[in-house]
Amino acid sequence: MLKAVGCCRITKLAGILLSSAVLFFSACTVKRPIAPPEVPGHAMGSVSASEEAKSLKIIRLKENLISAAFQKALVLNNEDTAQADWLGRYYKAHDYELILQDRYFQGKQMEVLMTYLDSAVLHGLNPEIFYSTEIRSLWRKMEEMRSEDTKDAYRDKARLEVLLAASLIKYSRILQYGAVRPDSLYANYFIVTAQPDSSMAIKVLAVNDLKSYLDSIQPRSPQYLALQRALQMHAGTKAMSKVEADLVIKVNLERLRWKNKPLALKYVSVNIPDFSLEVMDQGKAILQMKVCVGEGRNKDYKNLLSQDPDTCLVKDQPIARETPQLSSMIYGVQVNPIWNIPASIARGEIARYVAADPDYLADNDIDVYRDGKLVSAEAIDWEQVGHYAFKQRPGEQNSLGKIKFLFNNNSSVYLHDTPTKSAFKKSNRAISHGCVRVEKPLELALALYGKGKIYDQIKRAMENAYPRAKNISLPAKVPVYLNYLTAWTDVKGSLQLRRDVYGLDMVLYSYMKNHHLIPVEDLSSANNSHRH
Repeated sequence: MLKAVGCCRITKLAGILLSSAVLFFSACTVKRPIAPPEVPGHAMGSVSASEEAKSLKIIRLKENLISAAFQKALVLNNEDTAQADWLGRYYKAHDYELILQDRYFQGKQMEVLMTYLDSAVLHGLNPEIFYSTEIRSLWRKMEEMRSEDTKDAYRDKARLEVLLAASLIKYSRILQYGAVRPDSLYANYFIVTAQPDSSMAIKVLAVNDLKSYLDSIQPRSPQYLALQRALQMHAGTKAMSKVEADLVIKVNLERLRWKNKPLALKYVSVNIPDFSLEVMDQGKAILQMKVCVGEGRNKDYKNLLSQDPDTCLVKDQPIARETPQLSSMIYGVQVNPIWNIPASIARGEIARYVAADPDYLADNDIDVYRDGKLVSAEAIDWEQVGHYAFKQRPGEQNSLGKIKFLFNNNSSVYLHDTPTKSAFKKSNRAISHGCVRVEKPLELALALYGKGKIYDQIKRAMENAYPRAKNISLPAKVPVYLNYLTAWTDVKGSLQLRRDVYGLDMVLYSYMKNHHLIPVEDLSSANNSHRH
């Protein structure tokens, strides 16, 4: 299994296989002969002790040959060592049967399987992670020697059976859940993302109609299908070469396979690298606006494409101001908010501003407290900033503007207004401390609360000349998703590609490249294209 899945995931998958009891391997089933009851006076119907011993010896020898063949077959790749151990227990518990081969050698089931494995390239995946070449080779050998009963035949049949089981389970998991666990790859990833349970493996091993099953697990979202078409066309843009575009499309196909998409009919979605926000309702965007997000690394792909795929592995090393990927529920707003300034900002920025201008705190409506008591700027010990509380009063200068939208998270981020409207005219809006500044805060409030008394109260409070902080609950909580997509198609069907402002495309692509999840030919073409 993939390293990103982790040993506990492999153990979980193995447990799944062990619980699926009914299936595996009838072609090599070993059945002991049942001796007929001895009837007095019928010596011709009885079996001598020596003949019975000889028969049992042959059976045990055959069992040992089959067992040894399966033990060798279970060593797939280094990354599958833990899975192989559990698969071995499963096979042993079920007498090393070959049910998958008996089932799929009938009709054109194997042709169907190989067609789907070869088509993994259409998903931006390398067919070899599903053992396609070795399965095809062994399948052809089986066609030539199905009736053979030798040590070599046992070895090849066992190997093919194990590869079929591993391939089908792996293909099913990756197509439905993705090849990589994002929470194990990204430091700032806090979106609830589903993983497969025991029902998936049980279903895979019980499949009779292979084509219908493989059809049923293909990703079908319009965005996924559109990116597949773009990948086939090797589409590029003015700002990005075809090689770079292929890279971006592949990693976004992987992101679209993750089961982290909103299930609610109404939700707020922020796309970090697009600097945009949408309110979705019944599958349609009822509100769109620009946003500013946290500062990022702003890297490109050039160095990545020139590196060796077996050694290139970019680690996620976010800077402090990057906006995290997260999912939560908006439960209310604070109108005319008070900004509780983090100590890191007080130490890194405000101290510098005060050193240049002693009136900075007063001019910007910032009060400073120690042990609950208000202190003057002159009394602050800037070497002990952590002992003070810096608070910016509500008003025109407040960095959070007139309203902030509240949702629980461990990163202390939220959506909020801003007094600096000129920021929305910039093309690169990765400029905040980590929170998301919204272009149209009042319209967002209307989309969440709807017309009525509560919305009117919010509007009046934001227009008040003497602002006071007030929390107002949202009657029905609305999900919010801060996500990271750098490739999609717009309503006109045009391919949209965005810069990798946090380097997260590079992190994902380098991992997939390093683990040979990307088609081999793509690796060489990418490197050659960069050299030329």
